[in-house]
Amino acid sequence: MRYTRISADSHIDLPMLPTDLFTANGSTALRDRMPYVAEGPDGPYWTAKNGTSFGLVCGVGPSGQKLVPGQNHRVDVMATTGLYADGKKGILRPTDPALRAKDMDRDGVQAEVIFGILGAATRLGDHEAATEMFRIYNDWLVAFCRHDPKRYIGLACLPYGDIAAAVAEIHRVAKLGLRGMELSCSWDMEPMWHPVWEPLWQAVNEVGLPLHFHTFPSLPPGVIDQQKGLVRRAAFFTAVSSFQLNLINILAAVIGRAVLERYPNIRISFGESGIGWLPYALDRMDYEWEDRFRDLGLTMKPSDYWRRQCKATFQFDRIGTRLIEDMGVETLMWGSDYPHPDGVWPESSKYIAEQFGHLPPDVTHKITCENAGRFYGLIS
Repeated sequence: MRYTRISADSHIDLPMLPTDLFTANGSTALRDRMPYVAEGPDGPYWTAKNGTSFGLVCGVGPSGQKLVPGQNHRVDVMATTGLYADGKKGILRPTDPALRAKDMDRDGVQAEVIFGILGAATRLGDHEAATEMFRIYNDWLVAFCRHDPKRYIGLACLPYGDIAAAVAEIHRVAKLGLRGMELSCSWDMEPMWHPVWEPLWQAVNEVGLPLHFHTFPSLPPGVIDQQKGLVRRAAFFTAVSSFQLNLINILAAVIGRAVLERYPNIRISFGESGIGWLPYALDRMDYEWEDRFRDLGLTMKPSDYWRRQCKATFQFDRIGTRLIEDMGVETLMWGSDYPHPDGVWPESSKYIAEQFGHLPPDVTHKITCENAGRFYGLIS
């Protein structure tokens, strides 16, 4: 296949999955703790034994919100394609390989890196059940990607809250043909500089698959829901304006703990991280390392590890595309974020032209295609 555009950040969310996926494939001991679909006032929705809602079937975004025309411009644009109307008919385009391919073609995208259902684990609130849920999802994802491995690069979801289970799943999925894995970020996890993560780093290094961290909310679960009126809107505005900056905590921890020094074969991608904040973060880490942290066991500047082993994805970042030299063009990968409200599908061409118009064509091609193609082995 000839690649001209690869999305390094796209999604499959729990509300888009086959409605009996977890109940049909869960073990006997855990089946009644799996997410399932029930009828609600706004239509079928995903729920669990503890009463937590995962959103409407084929709802808007990862939390399956109800479509409210006029509330979100990007969602309204996606709705014009029939995405949500099809969902109400039981046609789940993001999880139907043939229909998803048509949505990609509409956007000029030949291949996608597919992030999964990590956020559902936090809402489920049951580590054992979440581990089972991820196993089922990962097996389903393997079958999904086999429909067209040149177009679909699925990322396995690693268990959260149980590092031993995560290590076991790393070794399991590495044998199934998936080309990457993602680790859940949550409010109750140990910081990535903590020694408890060492077995995970060893496992990632051993299997040679890239590890991914995706952005996560900048407020603890439930905080926004507790607010009302304009206060709630202000809290939500704060969250969506700052959530990408959270990843500095993981990036600095991984570099500061000398993970990339000790394991030079580990590759890390930060999904939907944005890039405009990275030049400051890298410069700050370099400054502090040179000034007072030479005892960390690093043999290079923090920014050198970034360029050697890390990538960042973004869909629209006008500031970042003016600071490419400060990060390294080879570290940047564009993504459409399909089918999320923060994304640019099905108007990727419009947004790419707007933010890359000042750049040479070869630089644009590296960021929108070549870097991801090489990182995931699609092109040599």
